[in-house]
Amino acid sequence: MEKIHGVNLGNWLVLEKWMHPDLFTGVDAEDETDLCNMLPRAELEARLKQHRDTYITLEDFKWIKAHGLNTVRIPVPHFIFGDDPAFCVPYVPCIEYLDKAFDWADETGLKILIDLHTAPDSANGFDNGGICGVCKFAQKPENEARVIKVLGMLSERYRNREALFGVQILNEPVSPEMWEFIQKRYQPRDPEYAKGSAGVPFEFLCSFYKKAYHEIRKYLGEDKVVMFHDGFRPLMWKEFMQTEEFKNVWLDTHIYMMMHGEAEAKDFVDLALGEYRSKIREMSRYFPVVVGEWCIFHPAKGLKEMTPWEKKLSYRMVADAQLTAWDTSAGFFFWSYKLISNAEGWDYRKCVENGWMPEILGE
Repeated sequence: MEKIHGVNLGNWLVLEKWMHPDLFTGVDAEDETDLCNMLPRAELEARLKQHRDTYITLEDFKWIKAHGLNTVRIPVPHFIFGDDPAFCVPYVPCIEYLDKAFDWADETGLKILIDLHTAPDSANGFDNGGICGVCKFAQKPENEARVIKVLGMLSERYRNREALFGVQILNEPVSPEMWEFIQKRYQPRDPEYAKGSAGVPFEFLCSFYKKAYHEIRKYLGEDKVVMFHDGFRPLMWKEFMQTEEFKNVWLDTHIYMMMHGEAEAKDFVDLALGEYRSKIREMSRYFPVVVGEWCIFHPAKGLKEMTPWEKKLSYRMVADAQLTAWDTSAGFFFWSYKLISNAEGWDYRKCVENGWMPEILGE
């Protein structure tokens, strides 16, 4: 089986303000829900059309393929179809852009993992979950039913597309432990609405994932992957979906160096080659494991004061260590292909152009 060498197309169909702040110009919005509520409708639709038409194009797919990658992970929102006002207002649907992505994948030979990145009432409270500081997805049966329905609609629509690698059930449903951190990092626009928010219980997540798997398999054959995120609980899935009932199920884990705080660059190398590689090896006994999100940004001591050459060496050392560690897995998707901001170490294309990442993987 060929390893997945992939990249995320973040901030294209699911917005994250830090990745492209200019999209939020003129309003005091921190997430996509705020933006859609605050901008006049005509301006919102025009701004999003301009963004979606230009942020990712066929030329980007060609660049990705030419630089040795074989798969793209495309985050999509729960309102992608715009089919149900109860869940899709005030958002702007975007299914036609995913259609274009499949056409571009056919032309370039890339594969696509569809990643359902948001859910009604959010499953994590991150900005990438669509609404900051709110996590109530698991508390309403209608939310769960809606997500499962959308997963079925996506699976049915692309079931016969050769470029389809698989479908990921839901991005980063947050654990109760992680939720404590989220509350400090992401403040809700409406504290009253956010009341009652909590991490997604493990028991709920197990049940939800199984229901979603069966919905997806109504349309997709066993040659297509069904992927689920570890919910920031990477070692808790050893007994999950281990019966003959479940076929071709992959585990997604997200690993970000900066979560460990400032350290020497060599400490991040040791972390990748030690703890992270060990966890991947352990869970690979049960599932094919993909590092679905990672980057090479690391808060190394003195990074801001380094010369360009020293910075290049530091980034390249940490990049090579992670690539070596991820080789233990079934593959990876770098976060993200492109940013329009000054955040270093997150933009795959710039990292390659700066010499911080290999020009072609395997070099």
